[in-house]
Amino acid sequence: MTETAAKTYDLTKVHEANRKLLKEIDRICRKYKINYMMDSGTLLGAVRHQGFIPWDDDVDVVFTRQNFEMFMKVAPRELPVGMSVLRPEEIRGGKVFYDFTTRIIYENSRVHEDNEQMRFYGGKLNHLWVDLFILDRLPDGKGAAARAKFMQKVIYGMAMAHRNGLDFSKYSLADKIRVGVLATAGRLIPMPVLFKLQRLAAMKDADKKTKRWYYSNYQPDYLYVTLEGEWCEKTLDMEFEDLELMAPIGFTHVLELIYGDYRKLPPPEKRVPAHSTIEIQIYDQEK
Repeated sequence: MTETAAKTYDLTKVHEANRKLLKEIDRICRKYKINYMMDSGTLLGAVRHQGFIPWDDDVDVVFTRQNFEMFMKVAPRELPVGMSVLRPEEIRGGKVFYDFTTRIIYENSRVHEDNEQMRFYGGKLNHLWVDLFILDRLPDGKGAAARAKFMQKVIYGMAMAHRNGLDFSKYSLADKIRVGVLATAGRLIPMPVLFKLQRLAAMKDADKKTKRWYYSNYQPDYLYVTLEGEWCEKTLDMEFEDLELMAPIGFTHVLELIYGDYRKLPPPEKRVPAHSTIEIQIYDQEK
């Protein structure tokens, strides 16, 4: 992150744009009786701050697979002008890879400089967005569950070959070797094939009534997050700013799993926007 973005700045306009994104997702889901849930920092903000974490610059929601597929059928035609669905396989015709996460884009925004990476992805990623995470069924049994998660890691590693370069600086030596081997193998497999493999692997147990769920389109270092069925198969409404948004009924368990002592604030130096490299620009603020 650049020095500019690392400093705290007024996020009022950013939060308002993100609020509008959440409001539209909630409207669509209630219209079509689709369940979603606030997730990650958005869920944490609802519980700890009754709205946005003051320094947070993005929003996240999660769907079970069936609800996600229902949402994707109606969202493209329901979203207003200025918001759009971005599927990862739509970026440059599915020939490149950023991650496996579908997003709702707030088009009248800019979060990065117009650099090589942004141009590599056709400018599609240079906006505010809502991450749409997916909960897929995790097979029962430790061995089967471990294999399901391992397969997602392997596919993700191979897909890294189709990214705009690899940054090995954050990896341990062992991880550098693993990622290097997988990315080398991934060069032999077209990215559209890897998108199909990831979806097939994620949905392998979709028709089974297993006890647990996992985030199949998270990045690999978050695959440890495994949710018990009773935590997330029902929702409740929770205050978020001036909205009432859906949260998992077992939200305390989810937050403890992800954050540990989620009521504790991070140290001051960590209370900065984390998803942008410039001060985020919003080009409209219509109500």
